[in-house]
Amino acid sequence: MTLTRLPGPLAGTDDLLTNYRIDGPKHRLLMQPFPRRVRAEFAGETVLDTRDGVLVHETGLLPQLYVPEADLRTDLLEATDLHTHCPFKGDASYRSIRVGDRVAENAVWHYPEPISSASWLSGYAALYWSAPDRWLDEDDEAVGHLPDPFHRVDIRATSSRVRVLAGDVVVADSTRALLLSETGLPNRYYLPAEDVREELLVPTETRTVCPYKGWASYWSLRTGDTEIADVAWGYQEPLDESARLRGYRSFLHDELTTEVS
Repeated sequence: MTLTRLPGPLAGTDDLLTNYRIDGPKHRLLMQPFPRRVRAEFAGETVLDTRDGVLVHETGLLPQLYVPEADLRTDLLEATDLHTHCPFKGDASYRSIRVGDRVAENAVWHYPEPISSASWLSGYAALYWSAPDRWLDEDDEAVGHLPDPFHRVDIRATSSRVRVLAGDVVVADSTRALLLSETGLPNRYYLPAEDVREELLVPTETRTVCPYKGWASYWSLRTGDTEIADVAWGYQEPLDESARLRGYRSFLHDELTTEVS
């Protein structure tokens, strides 16, 4: 994400404040080895097991894992009639995964004859993240997508006073917040639950996933007869590297105001 999405150097824009230029096409590809073992499981079978995977960084897209064909269970793959064309990589062919009665249609693709500028894709294949039942990064379950080695999440304690308001109603007020800085995203403040008026928050069924923080739960705000959906989120069981976020809430909505002083 850091390389091929703003403000990354391969994002395909000349608006960056630099004293150099990167000559080449606006749409850029970069292949980089992924340093750990990766496995993907479907219907109780390991369909992918590699120590030689690579991340392909592509302008405007999340990095995509490609693996050597030899690291796929080809006995579980069936060729399909689907073919797509990418002007930056070539013509892709697809295969489905079949294990017993379960099928993941067109889950795997590869470029049998990639264009010359992406010839290094030859012999590699990719798998849609949503197709398997589970991904493993070494022995830990991976969520969302594989982490980008160029992506950072920094969490810092701050004594700034952070107030969250819905009109004249103070929803949260804290001098013990955490400031989270994440590559490519605006800073977010996370406030301890003790400094939030929890009686105004109603749990919702919304869930989102972040490969750097974990699964997020959401709350709506209810004041009087008014309810604003999904104004707050928090990580009840964050990943180890973001463990400081446990028990904290963050707020973002057009109808909320966040004051920092």
